[in-house]
Amino acid sequence: MTPFLAEFIGTALLILLGNGVVANVVLTGTKGNGGGWMVITTAWALAVFVGVVVSAPYSGAHLNPAVTFALAISGKFEWAQVPIYMLAQLLGAMLGSLLVWVKYKDHFLVTDDKGLKLAVFSTGPAIRNTISNLTSEIIGSFVLLFVIFYFTTAEIVDTKTPVGLGSLGAIPVMFLVWAIGLSLGGTTGYAINPVRDLGPRIMHSLLPVAGKGSSDWSYSWIPVMGPMVGASLAAVLYLALN
Repeated sequence: MTPFLAEFIGTALLILLGNGVVANVVLTGTKGNGGGWMVITTAWALAVFVGVVVSAPYSGAHLNPAVTFALAISGKFEWAQVPIYMLAQLLGAMLGSLLVWVKYKDHFLVTDDKGLKLAVFSTGPAIRNTISNLTSEIIGSFVLLFVIFYFTTAEIVDTKTPVGLGSLGAIPVMFLVWAIGLSLGGTTGYAINPVRDLGPRIMHSLLPVAGKGSSDWSYSWIPVMGPMVGASLAAVLYLALN
């Protein structure tokens, strides 16, 4: 396992389970059809947990170009590694969304709503307003990165001896993503991760999804730029405060 493979596999698992729950909730005839926002946000949080568990020992579990970029700005990650990580994340997101399509192919066939089919792949605004949609993504991503900067490892205080939590170390980011989804996600679907939206949107445009409509490329820049701006602001504020 290399850092590139860890980011690739971890992001693929993240998108497989994250977009998978959207498919389960919105596509016609699934066992989870109509499950609602709580189901979606909970499964997305758990998807983050799974991706982090697999990739953290080898790459640090960025799984998100906004995380990689913010860590580089803060001096916690090498700039030379940024393109490598981002490429792995994008390819992983594309693979994850491909697997969702394969898994739910029969249900895409019996779903008439083109918008719901696109929703399985990418985010979209509840109310289309460029400024407020971009602001929503910036705020959600800012919260994600600012809190991540303050995550600490467990240790025995007197001796500063680290306490190995193993896979349980992924729990804080799981709860963080869950909180963002429940509190801030209703406006745009909380991409808070450029490749979470861009990779699957590319696959929606390429795959022979039955009865698909537009991939809505006019909106696609918002879930890419919003997280990058929010993450950058979080990194700058963290540097200013520490």
